[in-house]
Amino acid sequence: MNPSSSPPPSPSSIRHDAEVIGLVGLAHGTSHFFHLMLPPLFPWLMKDFDLTYTEAGLLMTTFFVISGIGQALAGFIVDKVGSRPVLFFGMGLLALSGVVLGVSNSYAMLLLTAAVAGLGNSIFHPADFTLLNRRVAQPRLGHAFSVHGLSGNLGWAAAPVFMAGIATFAGWQAAGFAAAGVGAIVLAVLFWRRSMLVNAAAELVVPSHSHAESGQATPNQFAFLRSTPVWMCFAFFFFSTAAFGILQNYSPAILGNMYGMSLVLATGSLTAYLLGSAAGTITGGFLASRNERNERLIAIALGFSALMALLLASGQIGAALVFPVMALMGFGVGTSGPNRDLLVRRAATSQFGKTSFGRIYGFVYSGLDVGLAMSPLVFGPLLDAGKFQAALVAVAMLLVAALLTAMRIGAAARSRAVAV
Repeated sequence: MNPSSSPPPSPSSIRHDAEVIGLVGLAHGTSHFFHLMLPPLFPWLMKDFDLTYTEAGLLMTTFFVISGIGQALAGFIVDKVGSRPVLFFGMGLLALSGVVLGVSNSYAMLLLTAAVAGLGNSIFHPADFTLLNRRVAQPRLGHAFSVHGLSGNLGWAAAPVFMAGIATFAGWQAAGFAAAGVGAIVLAVLFWRRSMLVNAAAELVVPSHSHAESGQATPNQFAFLRSTPVWMCFAFFFFSTAAFGILQNYSPAILGNMYGMSLVLATGSLTAYLLGSAAGTITGGFLASRNERNERLIAIALGFSALMALLLASGQIGAALVFPVMALMGFGVGTSGPNRDLLVRRAATSQFGKTSFGRIYGFVYSGLDVGLAMSPLVFGPLLDAGKFQAALVAVAMLLVAALLTAMRIGAAARSRAVAV
């Protein structure tokens, strides 16, 4: 066949799937970048606005509370109008939040910045996962979820260097405008390749007499709120991200006090965790594509990470081993990620059909925001009391709670599949 006359790739082709995965990964990485738009600027913002640590922390609580509420609602909008317009709207809000930051002249403006960014962030999981589930061939979904998770880690890693670097040389206002530029550029790329992100509302409209067994939605759009597996998915995200919230917010203080590490080294241990998590996410994508018992892989991975947390909590390993142990803990958590996303997919489709992706992903992933918002408030007092080992034990306990919920989710999804 003449190459010039070759037809465009089919929706299930590798090239098609790779571009969809890449675009969704780019959007997801950008949303994670905006998670850390404000925290690297705290030294400048606290000085210029005379803020306490509590007031600075409230900015991120505002971000995640609004993101969590918005995420639960965004799933319904995705199912109603499709992913693409919602994705554009969210990215536009992220870019706008950078502009609001750049012109901020009061604490109220900073709170508005956090609110706008949180609202923009709220749409990404329901929009992203609906696109991946509906536009990528099922054999490649494990890899798709792996790239999705990896891109988030890369966004987290890029933001502190980008924001603090620009603030150091040009001021925090310039850093805010630069972040807006990042959002605007990514929005332009998504709009340019918008044909790859088609997920129109027409695809989601089904007759009222349709059934979940045929892959269609049940008539009652709120029926999923009565589903135990859906609530278990929510609990899984809450437990796992509450554990990460302890490490994200307090690992430098915990490890510095327990192992006598400098602030630079203790902070570097969190980077080791994130790099390990990125490597685990890649590995988890390959494992997820070759194994249908995703809950078992999650249990093994999170059980291993819990053991690493307890090893750190023992205080007996020596400072030289903190970095590799943190990296191994991150590797286990990262490995669970793609398997987790496939498990949620199975729990959703086994009971409510494929047209329920948006609302179910939106609801269960709001558990992520709740966990990140609550973790500093619940576990901060442990550090104030000097109980650094107890905080690491809490990490292990939360990971064990997450793996137990994953096992229940998998068992429930399998039993329903057999019943059907």
